[in-house]
Amino acid sequence: MRSLSISKFLFNKHLKGHFILLIIALTSITAFSSDNAIKVQWEPYSKALKNAAVDKKMVFTYLSASWCTSCKGMEKNTFTDPFIVNILNTRFHPVKLDVNSEEAIVCDEKEKTVERCFFDVWKLNGVPSFVLIAPKGLSILTLTQSLESSEMRLLLQHFLKKEKEWVLE
Repeated sequence: MRSLSISKFLFNKHLKGHFILLIIALTSITAFSSDNAIKVQWEPYSKALKNAAVDKKMVFTYLSASWCTSCKGMEKNTFTDPFIVNILNTRFHPVKLDVNSEEAIVCDEKEKTVERCFFDVWKLNGVPSFVLIAPKGLSILTLTQSLESSEMRLLLQHFLKKEKEWVLE
């Protein structure tokens, strides 16, 4: 069997065209997979609350921080899982908040900064954290824990099973 060096391969007239097509194909696949990957469509918090009041979907609030390594892992793995992305985008109003933010929001009918809602209203103490909010704007439950894709799938499925009960409250 004859071996070809890379330089001989590149300059071989017959293989040169195939090599160029291969490079174009790989570039296209890479560009398609990274740019067109489905993503969670995070909504602004106040918009999500307004929309939830109209369409009666729950608000799924994800609280993170720029320094949180577990959050970065979830954003890279859990929140790119196609099943999770689809459920969040179609059945909830997904919101991502920075726990250190001084932005004023309404949490359980109280206007406070995100940071004060995190500590004082939702009684959370770490990130990543999640708050499930009913369409009426009141929190249903909170959770502080990093979740793998399989765990998030189960959690979202549980939320959807309890949806009718929680939404009517």
